[in-house]
Amino acid sequence: MEMPAVPPRPSAPPPPPLAQAVDLRVQKRLLWVGEAAYPLHNIARVFTFVLRPRRKEAIALFCKRVALSVSTATGFTVLIWLTTSLASLGQPDDGGGGGGLISFVWIVTLATLVYFLTELTPVLTARSHFVLAVETSGQSTAMVTSADPNHLRQLVGHISYAIDHPEAEFTVRVEGISASPQIYHFGDNINMYGGSGNVGIANS
Repeated sequence: MEMPAVPPRPSAPPPPPLAQAVDLRVQKRLLWVGEAAYPLHNIARVFTFVLRPRRKEAIALFCKRVALSVSTATGFTVLIWLTTSLASLGQPDDGGGGGGLISFVWIVTLATLVYFLTELTPVLTARSHFVLAVETSGQSTAMVTSADPNHLRQLVGHISYAIDHPEAEFTVRVEGISASPQIYHFGDNINMYGGSGNVGIANS
């Protein structure tokens, strides 16, 4: 069956309330994602994948930080105890024994561990997204996401068709999504322009 000259417009379910709505459109040989424009002739690849939080890396880093912090605090504790013990030889015991310094070391260590935990929590609570990525021949990549994988696969076909057909134009309404590279693993071939505050297809 011969493909029509212009593909049907992709479906565009309305974004849920409170979503930051923007337009994703192909017009005059440009792919617009919000206010960002990508020339169609510069698009190198259009594909879908699951954007997953960096949980394993984050947990491994947290464990390393905890081990380093505790071992450092233990080392300082032993050093302070030895120093105060040697200094107190032959002198009356005043009951201090460097206890104040040791308490300070462990208070700082506890505060550091709490900070590391606050960095870990957003990664553990983040959810995975099925996304569509539009990779250019430069260093930028646009991403969109949807709860319906078929919706994204349909959009892949429309963008791919538009690359080879100058007359093809369409518009879909999309919603904003935050995807920080500190939280999400984008893979070896993903170079996300801007790093956060990217946009995605509205969930259906």
